Amino acid sequence: MRRLAILALALLMPLGTARAATTDYAMDSANSTVAFETDFGPDKITGAIPLQKADLRLDFANVANCTVDVALDVTGATASFPFAAQALKGPKVLAARQHPRMTFTSTSVEGAGDTAKVTGNLTIRGVTKEVTLTAQLFRPAGSTATDLDHLTVRLSGRVNRSDFGATGWADMVGDEVRILITAEIDAQG
Repeated sequence: MRRLAILALALLMPLGTARAATTDYAMDSANSTVAFETDFGPDKITGAIPLQKADLRLDFANVANCTVDVALDVTGATASFPFAAQALKGPKVLAARQHPRMTFTSTSVEGAGDTAKVTGNLTIRGVTKEVTLTAQLFRPAGSTATDLDHLTVRLSGRVNRSDFGATGWADMVGDEVRILITAEIDAQG
């Protein structure tokens, strides 16, 4: 994952007067990633799944009006070693052939200091479960406090793969999957 030269923003609530209305943001797919990690015995399996889209509507005056809609291309998933990538996309884990897309659509957003809790519906393998992700926003280094045209959003969380029927190799691979979505976004209009 490419290192970003960014300064942390006080997420959403402290920016209350920076923008008075909800703003649509489009993702820069070339500079956005979804990384994951899970246990493999005493080691870790890491990898990435390409973002297909990330539509975000941000309201800096009222965090409850924010929405997140993310789609991933499961067929392009990679892992830290070839067997893991092949197994990940296979029928016992993500079943990429039958379910080529993974989605997350927010249902609520709540501010909490310099982060937000984004609750929504995550669909993996055709199974939808409610999950809560932690969100943070960042502004490029050197930008002014009111410049909200180019931002980086990071969503992080944990899911149990067994909740979605992705139970293959449970004797070797951990159930918990840690997720970090990093999306560079640009204000539209």
